Amino acid sequence: MHGEEHALFGAALAFLCAAVISVPVAKRLGFSPVVGYLLVGIAIGPVGFNVADPAVVSTVAELGVVMLLFLIGLELKPSHLLSMGHYIFGLGTAQLMLTALAFALLAYFGLGFGVAAAVVSGLALSVSGTAIALQLLGERGELSSPYGQRAFSILLFQDIAVVPLLALVPLLAPGGEAELARDPKATLLQALLAVAAIAIIVVSGRYLLNPLFRVLARSGAREAMTAAALMVVLGAAGLMEAAGMSAALGAFLAGLLLSESTFRHELEANVDAFRGLLLAVFFMSIGMSLNIDVVLAHIPRLLAGVVAVAVVKGVVAYLVFRADNISVENALRSAVVLLSAGEFAFVLFPLGLDTGILRPEQADLLIALAALTMILGPLLFAGLARIMPRLAPPKEEPPADDFTDADGSVLVIGFGRFGQIVSQCLLAQDVSVTIIDNDVEMIQSAGRFGVHIYYGDGTRLDVLRAAGAETVEVICVCVDDKEDANRIVEIVRASMPRARLFVRSFDRVHSMELMRLGVDYELRETLESALSFGGRTLEALGVAADLATARVADVRRRDRARLERQMEEGIFAEADMFRGRKVEPEPLIQPEKPARPLNPEAQDILSHETEFSG
Repeated sequence: MHGEEHALFGAALAFLCAAVISVPVAKRLGFSPVVGYLLVGIAIGPVGFNVADPAVVSTVAELGVVMLLFLIGLELKPSHLLSMGHYIFGLGTAQLMLTALAFALLAYFGLGFGVAAAVVSGLALSVSGTAIALQLLGERGELSSPYGQRAFSILLFQDIAVVPLLALVPLLAPGGEAELARDPKATLLQALLAVAAIAIIVVSGRYLLNPLFRVLARSGAREAMTAAALMVVLGAAGLMEAAGMSAALGAFLAGLLLSESTFRHELEANVDAFRGLLLAVFFMSIGMSLNIDVVLAHIPRLLAGVVAVAVVKGVVAYLVFRADNISVENALRSAVVLLSAGEFAFVLFPLGLDTGILRPEQADLLIALAALTMILGPLLFAGLARIMPRLAPPKEEPPADDFTDADGSVLVIGFGRFGQIVSQCLLAQDVSVTIIDNDVEMIQSAGRFGVHIYYGDGTRLDVLRAAGAETVEVICVCVDDKEDANRIVEIVRASMPRARLFVRSFDRVHSMELMRLGVDYELRETLESALSFGGRTLEALGVAADLATARVADVRRRDRARLERQMEEGIFAEADMFRGRKVEPEPLIQPEKPARPLNPEAQDILSHETEFSG
């Protein structure tokens, strides 16, 4: 027993060390961590250090996929999922059926597989790796993008399709139709069990879980909330698996039903840490399961098979996404994201072998092929991320507009959130305004509302002159980039010294830079909104409106006086000393009570500050 415990401890330590080493190395080389996990899995598998049985590790690691689907369900809402029905059942059906058909024809005519073996292999290879695809999309923050949502819809449909596909395999086996005819009740019972499992999860999610979480929250026991979160995930997954359905689908359904719960964020925080670690182990288990002996014995056939799988799945996914008006670049990304074979392949191929549909050598080759595509997919995705920016045609900026009819008395540079409000104030007073911006989409959007904006780069002297900067009464610089604002101010001060400059400031340090450049007026972009917010908060606390207004005016006066004092006394003599570092605010009014720590971390920080000041 002691030896088994020692082996378990050693295996756990090996997995943790592998995760710690593989992620920084993969990131350093510009690859996804998934690639690192897969390759290090090969190193610690049977062909390497052989730290554990891949089958045992895979069983535990599949919980990572289950938790991933639970968290995705938490992020969605039922209404949003219903709005994705077209993508789930339209794109999902098209991708699965077309890809399976192509693979089946290739296996039947090209490899000499029987009809049943060709169908099983085609269906298994057409399903994509949910964990790999979602991890790749999540790393780039593109899961919520249009193509990311469509890719997720296809993956979700594939998880739903697992149930009928598993039921189809025994029917394709020799004598399967006769077995079904002899025992149709078993098939009906299996369907009823699946419906009952879904009903139990739906009823529990709607009526039982929220009261349970409320009781646990009142108890204040955080470990109980964590245990309850894991219980929900594993319970839903286990129930669906017992009913013959996908465990990941059960976890997704549970997360979806809790997506509108007030405890959603607490559940997410409790599960997320387990999800990340178990997913890492899952990817390593895939690398461990790769049979290197089969790979080495059939290198030419496997290389040809990997290329064929990549081409077929990539072309079908690309065409499906293009048919749904997805751009060429995102259709290519989608094709690579969905390239890897799914976890389902490692269930379906052994099942095909057990039922006599596949021969042992066929099953071994197909399993090795599926594992290799799981390694190839993340590698291609990382390569595509590097190549795409280089292949993209250079973005040609349109020439500046013709400013011959620009006769405004005020020139507004920048039509973002700040510039729009400034322009509204001026236009409301019938002041003639010339507005320039270099954001084409913003100009087109404003044009739909009847606002004419000239296209032009405000940091160019020729554009400023063409827009009438030398003749307008005031130049309002409303851009949201402080470097661009400074450049515009410097150009105007050098070429049009008499122009009046009103400039939007990014922060306090930027205000001081602008004052040194000699602008006529500067305003920090958050100052007045924060003062107004503070005034209304005082009124909400019962302070009289006139007193609240006086307090806000006093804070505004103190802030301005301090800014001018800092300029005069040279506290910030060189603007360069603030670039790249955070300037800590200083209170205008000293607090009456000392700081009181609310947790051990705050106590540690305050004690260090006391020692430093002492």
